[in-house]
Amino acid sequence: MSLPNLVSIREVGPRDGFQNEPEVISTADKIELINALARTGLKRIEVTSFVRADVIPQLADANEVLAGIDLPEGVSASVLIPNLKGLERALDSRDKFDEVNVFLSASETHNLKNVNRSVDESLAGVADVLAMAGAQDLRREAVISTSFGCPYEGRIAPERVMELAARLADAGADEIGFGDTTGMANPVGVREFFELAREVLPGIQLTAHFHNTRGQGLANAVAALQAGVTSFESSFGELGGCPVPAGATGNVATEDLVSMFEEMGVGTGVDLKTLLGTVARVSDLLGRPLGSHTLVAGPVDWSPGS
Repeated sequence: MSLPNLVSIREVGPRDGFQNEPEVISTADKIELINALARTGLKRIEVTSFVRADVIPQLADANEVLAGIDLPEGVSASVLIPNLKGLERALDSRDKFDEVNVFLSASETHNLKNVNRSVDESLAGVADVLAMAGAQDLRREAVISTSFGCPYEGRIAPERVMELAARLADAGADEIGFGDTTGMANPVGVREFFELAREVLPGIQLTAHFHNTRGQGLANAVAALQAGVTSFESSFGELGGCPVPAGATGNVATEDLVSMFEEMGVGTGVDLKTLLGTVARVSDLLGRPLGSHTLVAGPVDWSPGS
């Protein structure tokens, strides 16, 4: 089996992970965490989102977080942008981030429940954001939620997802992320999906974003890797999950993904022990155990006192 020598992991925990937390996390704690993550070897971090404060109060301090972070050279900060107004707010902190992420769902029902728009309406809005972001020389990622299945509509035809992805690429997206929003993917389907995506989207970076809702997140990541994917998104501690349907638990844990890839001989550039120390601080901050397996068991070569 031929595998890549190196993969890229975007840490989405400061946004995707924290947005569902019931207790508001202080701006200072967010800044400290992001700065620590940026010193683990991670090169891409989604730091916040410019959504309405009344919709997601946890992220109301987006500009303050950006103002406070101090990332080493070579570490890229990205922000999730819901619409033009959100991008306009973000541009007040233009010097503190390099990438924008936009999103829509492959499922009409999920898109309506999530943003109260049809998919076509979202596409039009996303295209406007991508155009403005391009004018600011920002790297642009478009994420398609429910790419592997919808809790309301069931299986989503891959051809439907590819059609949306092609339209997003035409609108200026440099990267397309495919989200398994409620953990409905399986390894066989994932491999076939990304083999098709590589044919349909030449020249576009393909990113896999898996949730561990049904315990298949790491297996799906291996399947994507086998299909040639070298870009992944994950969240520390397995935090996060779609806020719309009940039972949609968190993302694949970054530390579990790093541990697995490194053991397979696939480099991540991440110092796992440093990352685990940072994740342990998140557990202390939230006052509860996290879903991470590696945080409990330690790295494979771990021993007390090492």
